[in-house]
Amino acid sequence: MKKIQGLYGAPRGHWVGDGFPVRSLFTYDRMGAQHLSPFLLLDHAGPYEFRPATKPRGVGAHPHRGFETVTLVYAGELEHRDSSGGGGRIGRGDVQWMTAGAGIVHEESHSRDFTERGGPLEMVQLWVNLPARDKDAPPAYQTLVEASIPRVSLGQGKGHVRIVAGDFSGQRGPARTFTPINMWDIRLAADGDATLPVPEGHTTLLVVLEGTVLVNGDTVVRDEAVAVFERRGDEVQLEANNDAKLLLLSGEPIDEPVVGHGPFVMNSTEEIHQAFTEFQDGQYGVLND
Repeated sequence: MKKIQGLYGAPRGHWVGDGFPVRSLFTYDRMGAQHLSPFLLLDHAGPYEFRPATKPRGVGAHPHRGFETVTLVYAGELEHRDSSGGGGRIGRGDVQWMTAGAGIVHEESHSRDFTERGGPLEMVQLWVNLPARDKDAPPAYQTLVEASIPRVSLGQGKGHVRIVAGDFSGQRGPARTFTPINMWDIRLAADGDATLPVPEGHTTLLVVLEGTVLVNGDTVVRDEAVAVFERRGDEVQLEANNDAKLLLLSGEPIDEPVVGHGPFVMNSTEEIHQAFTEFQDGQYGVLND
């Protein structure tokens, strides 16, 4: 069994652009990159009720370099476009997986349909680090629609697991990853329980987005909290007090320095300076109107 190494509550919320009221449930600068690797941060946006509008809300064009962003939508609808030509619309249950790699410029906003009708928006965005050998990978974009994401029942009405990336119970998620990663979108019904097999040696994080969960029979984790586990052990036991919405993330650690500044995550200060220069020189491309 993987023992809990640390338990973290969320700090105060903030806005990203005018479209995403978020709480950063974990960040590598606050908690230490060595404890989270290969993950860097996770923002939980909403739940928030938006009124109908005429102009889409969101975040304007901005760069990224050296990692991947993964956005999972629980409610609402988003549109994405980037300088590599990638883009699309994602809604409830869908995921977009963007590889910034050698550098990309992108923007994210509410879809025009969602903007016009309004309604609840809820999503998470995860940042996944890339090893040094892949930080120059060509930018890329994966749209993972809900129908492509395997869903495994936990039996007896206990809940289910959706496998976005990695493997669970003989099913494999559709996301292509550079290092071994599991990303499981989990629902547990009230009084439901599950024992989840997690690879020995993986960094493992349990994110409780909604509900209250008893972990390993001895630790209560409430909503908007993150449990970080020791790398020893190969399973995590969960029991829900009420209906619970969870993310379980596990990944092979990247044993390399992490130096980040804003939208760039590299291995040294010199590489960060280079990333800024490349962006200012226009090497990440532009968004076409």
